[in-house]
Amino acid sequence: MKLAAIDIGSNAIRFQVSSVLDQGSQILFKKLEYVRFPLRLGHDVFGTNRISRQSIIKFKKLMKVYKLLLELYEVDDFMFCATSAMRESKNGPKLVKDIFLELGITINIIDGTQEAEFINKAIHTYLTDKTYLHIDVGGGSTELNVYTHGKKIKTRSFKIGAVRVLEHHDSPLIWKELEKWVKEQVKKEYGKVTAVGTGGNISKLYELSKVGQDKPMSLKQLKTIKNIVEEYSIEDRIYKLQMNPDRADVIIPASDIYIKVMEWANAKSISVPEVGLKDGIMLYLFEKNSKNRKIEFINKEDQSQGKKIISL
Repeated sequence: MKLAAIDIGSNAIRFQVSSVLDQGSQILFKKLEYVRFPLRLGHDVFGTNRISRQSIIKFKKLMKVYKLLLELYEVDDFMFCATSAMRESKNGPKLVKDIFLELGITINIIDGTQEAEFINKAIHTYLTDKTYLHIDVGGGSTELNVYTHGKKIKTRSFKIGAVRVLEHHDSPLIWKELEKWVKEQVKKEYGKVTAVGTGGNISKLYELSKVGQDKPMSLKQLKTIKNIVEEYSIEDRIYKLQMNPDRADVIIPASDIYIKVMEWANAKSISVPEVGLKDGIMLYLFEKNSKNRKIEFINKEDQSQGKKIISL
């Protein structure tokens, strides 16, 4: 079985095709193709509430490319999901309709709760019965989930993200609302809180920190690496730190969100599993095509072969 997940975010659009190897008690997802295209829809939407004509032209070309890749890889099932930029744009629904009429592709504009649910599928088995605050910072929104005793008890999506902060489309009110929610929902009786971070920016910060695979990164280490990165110019971040241009400018605003949320929750460390929205979509598609068999990630990955090992 071959599955594909397409994550239409505010800062970039990700496409992944994986081959699913069903071994009974274990499922292996082997990555066959991964494309990350830096089309920043959030730049248009968070400033004008519309996707620009230039971005629409690029978007349609990109969707044609992705459709061809789906056909070439002979994918059995796929799902296109669009997040905050598309759902907030006034002309987003029309663009989605045009893509369906022109290419026959259905783009699902998902809300913050649905986005959090998909990501939850991917991170769930990284968690024990301790208390966790899951922080997922995207370009346009931040999803927070509180877990205790292995169960998710609170979830909330906020209109604050790396692109919004970078381009000054955030507001003091949303920051205060975010702070209030964290302080109210992460209660002292839950005990010590560990943060779990997902998203490309926290993954890059974790990589630069050189903490070591599968080890949590302390809040102090996160602040240190953020300060180091901040000292580099955008150009040096690209050439010396090997960042994509659309990562180099948003990584500091994103790190500020992670740090603030951790401070408000009194979380002293953060774990960074290499999973995200596209992984949750993959799991959803597998369950859909496998008579609703429930699967979960094992906290193990063969980096050399690009395999993620999954337990039924």
